[in-house]
Amino acid sequence: MIDIILDTLIDLLKIIPFLFAAFLIMEYFEHNLKSKKLISNKKYGPLLGSILGAVPQCGFSVMATNLYGARVITIGTLMAVYLSTSDEMLPLLISNHASIKLVITIILIKIIIGIIFGYLLDLFYKKENKNNYEICKHDHCHCDDNIFKSSIIHTLKISLYILITTFILNTLIYYLGEENISNILLKNNFFGPFLSSLVGLIPNCSASVILTELYINNIITTGMLIGGLLTGSGIGILVLFKVNKNKKENFMILLFLYIIGVIIGILIDLFKIIL
Repeated sequence: MIDIILDTLIDLLKIIPFLFAAFLIMEYFEHNLKSKKLISNKKYGPLLGSILGAVPQCGFSVMATNLYGARVITIGTLMAVYLSTSDEMLPLLISNHASIKLVITIILIKIIIGIIFGYLLDLFYKKENKNNYEICKHDHCHCDDNIFKSSIIHTLKISLYILITTFILNTLIYYLGEENISNILLKNNFFGPFLSSLVGLIPNCSASVILTELYINNIITTGMLIGGLLTGSGIGILVLFKVNKNKKENFMILLFLYIIGVIIGILIDLFKIIL
């Protein structure tokens, strides 16, 4: 047990500098990209929403949810943001020295999927989108004008998640073995994306941390990772049920996210789209 704890702490200490640097860069872009006008245009909403949603952290998915609750943006734009959101996947992969090609490919796939299904949803979901500008003033992500303070807070928060999940993973790997864990999580099984996409729906950045850590440790497939990342939108889903009174619509959005994550995850593993 001492060895497991030491290995967990060493792993965490190694990546903290990379996490802080990544969050500092992303905080800068996040503070300069937040603008309602960028995504309020129905013609370009899903396109811009999917691109901006690729910026990690929960901030943009929460902001987009509030904008949708106020009917400033369309449901397609909201879906595009949810699908492209990666939460903590990017800084984790970068800090673990994943190949740039892999990182870019995953981000591009999520952006493209967000754009496609965002426009499709707007095309077929014809419900009237009445404006209601009573939106929240805070996105609950502690992002203030001091990007250094925000970066430190985000780094500490994600470090805690990493510490806990890494300890759990190291313990499981030690006592069960990677092969047995892979079998439990249905790696190399057609139904693997069903499970990972369900994990992605957990309304917390811990879902992306868990999935990315499992992928880094070669416990789940690339399709399972992307399936889970497509369904993950940070705490945006929690805010959705708070700001959008149409519960039926909220559950429809959840189901749509899950189906897309499962289908894309299966296709990626089936045709080995990413090696």
